[in-house]
Amino acid sequence: MSIRVIVVDDSAIVRKVLSKELSSQKDIEVVATAPDPYVARDKIVQLEPDVITLDIEMPRMDGITFLKKLMKHKPMPVVIVSSLTPKGSDLALEAIESGALEVVSKPSAAYSVGDMGEVLAEKIRGAAGADISKKRELSAHKTAPAKIQSTALSETTNKLIAVGASTGGTEAIRRVLEPLPVNSPGVLVVQHMPAQFTRSFAMRLDTLCKIRVKEAEDGDTVTNGTALVAPGNYHMLLDRSGARYFVRIRQGPLVHHQRPAVDVLFKSAARHAGANALGIILTGMGTDGAEGLSAMKSAGAVTIAQDENSCVVYGMPLEAVKQNAVHHVADINAIADLALSKITR
Repeated sequence: MSIRVIVVDDSAIVRKVLSKELSSQKDIEVVATAPDPYVARDKIVQLEPDVITLDIEMPRMDGITFLKKLMKHKPMPVVIVSSLTPKGSDLALEAIESGALEVVSKPSAAYSVGDMGEVLAEKIRGAAGADISKKRELSAHKTAPAKIQSTALSETTNKLIAVGASTGGTEAIRRVLEPLPVNSPGVLVVQHMPAQFTRSFAMRLDTLCKIRVKEAEDGDTVTNGTALVAPGNYHMLLDRSGARYFVRIRQGPLVHHQRPAVDVLFKSAARHAGANALGIILTGMGTDGAEGLSAMKSAGAVTIAQDENSCVVYGMPLEAVKQNAVHHVADINAIADLALSKITR
C-alpha cells in the first residue's frame, strides 16, 4: 500500500517539483497539494494522509503555528521542507521541537532536485513508520535529568563516545547529552540532517547541556567535555595522531542514502579508538550504523542501543541488535548513565 502524502508549500513551482519527485517513487502517492495551512487543513480532514510535507514561511499562517495546531488537534507525521538559510534552519529546528519528525532542505546550487527527491522519499518512509506519540512524549519533557555523578571521569582522557541517530534523533540526542557532566569523555554525534540545520541543532544543544556542543570542523580535537556534531552534507571520521583524537570532515559518496552517515563515523571509531570508544545507536529508520557498531564491538568497544519502547522509529537499533552488534539495550533516559558507567571502567 502506498504512503499517502499532502505537499504544503506556498510556491506553485515547489509544489510541482515535490509532487513530481515523490510520484516517481513506487510506494509514495501525492494525494493533494496545498498553498497554505488553511487549504491544507481542509484537505487533511478530507483525505486523511499518512504524511504531510510542510514549508515554514507561508502566507496567512506560518508553518510553525500550523504545526502546533496540527499536533494538538490531529497529530500526524510531518516532514519539514525548508530553505537552506540560517533563518530557515532556526525555524526548522523549532519545528522539530514542536512535533515535526524530519527536515529536508529545498534544492539549491549544492543540492540537486534528484538528490532532494531521494532524500525526501526516505524521510517520508521513516515518518510514515514513526510513533508520533513517542515523539510528542520526548518533546514534552524538557527538564534535564538529574546530574550524573562519577568519580572515575578523570580516567577518561583518551576515551570517547560515538552517537548515531536519524528519525526522532534530535530529542533522543538531547536526552543523552544533557545529563553529561562537564568532564565527560568527548562525544561525536551523527544525526541525519541537512547542511545549515546541524549548526542550529548544535547551538541549541549547547544552550541546554553542561558540556560544550558545536558543529564539527575539519581537524577539531576530540576533548573531554565537548560534543562535536557532524555538519550536514559531510561525513565525519575519527582519526588519531599519537594520543590525540581529532575529526576529519569529508564529502564523499552517500552511504545508506545519507551524508553524514553513522556507519562512516562508527567504522572510523573502530579503526582508530577500538576499546577506548563507546558506541550508541539511537532511533531512526533503516540500517545505517549497524555495520559500524558491529565493527566497534569487534574492536573491543562497548555498544549500546536505544530500546524499542522509547524509539520513535525502531529501525536502526533493531538492525544493530539483529547483527549482534549490541552489548546493552536501554531506555533513552538511562543511556547517558549507562554509557558513563561503562566507559569509565
